[in-house]
Amino acid sequence: MTKRYSENASHKSFKETRRRPLSLETERLVKTEPLIAGHDLPLLVQPAIRDLKLPVWAANNRDFIQRALLKHGGLLLRHFKLKLAAEFEQFIAAIAGPLLRYDYRSTPRSQVEGRIYTSTEYPADQTIPLHNEMSYARMWPMKIGFFCVRAAAHGGETPLADSRQVTRRISPQVTERFMRKQVMYVRNYGEEIDLPWRDVFQTNDTTAVESYCQGEGIEIEWGSDGRLRTRQICPAVAEHPRTGERLWFNQAHLFHVSSLAPKVQETLLSLCPDSLPRNAYYGDGSPIEESVLGEIREAYRRETVTFPWLDGDILLLDNMLTAHGRLPFAGLRQVLVGMAEAHSVKRR
Repeated sequence: MTKRYSENASHKSFKETRRRPLSLETERLVKTEPLIAGHDLPLLVQPAIRDLKLPVWAANNRDFIQRALLKHGGLLLRHFKLKLAAEFEQFIAAIAGPLLRYDYRSTPRSQVEGRIYTSTEYPADQTIPLHNEMSYARMWPMKIGFFCVRAAAHGGETPLADSRQVTRRISPQVTERFMRKQVMYVRNYGEEIDLPWRDVFQTNDTTAVESYCQGEGIEIEWGSDGRLRTRQICPAVAEHPRTGERLWFNQAHLFHVSSLAPKVQETLLSLCPDSLPRNAYYGDGSPIEESVLGEIREAYRRETVTFPWLDGDILLLDNMLTAHGRLPFAGLRQVLVGMAEAHSVKRR
């Protein structure tokens, strides 16, 4: 069941929750407590003194932030008075080094400043299922940050799920099958549906696309009309480089055509059954059973936690330990995204 936190909820449960041990210097500057009573994710971090500069504090407390991320999976930094995209980029860089470009992208985004992007630009009435960023690839960011410049009038939450718990909820039989077979992602890039290949690879140069795909083990096929199809086989389970934990880490449930609304599925399957914009299979090309996809989605659903954004909130996640998504919203909403600390796995 989805767990929710309301700004009107009683603070009594927060006061009764034991404080996490901090160094004296860190405790003097910030205060921490669970955002949602009874749940580790996310840990709420707020300034304990006025005018605390978030990028400066982060640079001086990297060890604390890293330990907190490994324990909780995500931090919600609130009331730090961050206003500019450049400050947000400085904050992420202070923790994880230079930010990453959003290459080999799967969703439409716009570059705001430096390497800060808009969050996925899907229509407001659509839900983005829970997922770990770029877990459809062999290289992904270990850190991802979200900056709520403007919260939606209604909805627009960024739901979270603990990847450790999601992994435990998926049956050993399903996990073993995916570990053995892996996941095949098939993409057809078009102008009218989904993203053009020029946007995905951030280039107009077909040679550059071919070079990138060769390096990443992506099979490519150019059509006579200039369209591109790719296939890539990636792990379904990945090992966290710091903790050594094996975690469910893929987007089979999101890429699969069944993730689309029924009417959209019907239309696409009737118009282009052999060239769907994206789809997922077992690594041997066989179809993933509906019952298995249902089990995976149920695991995410049962571990979902949500909270309302406040203007100025910053959410920092360990991308392997915590999945995120987006709920539908009304009104204007502006959430920015930055990614850092690339990690990759070798081809089998």
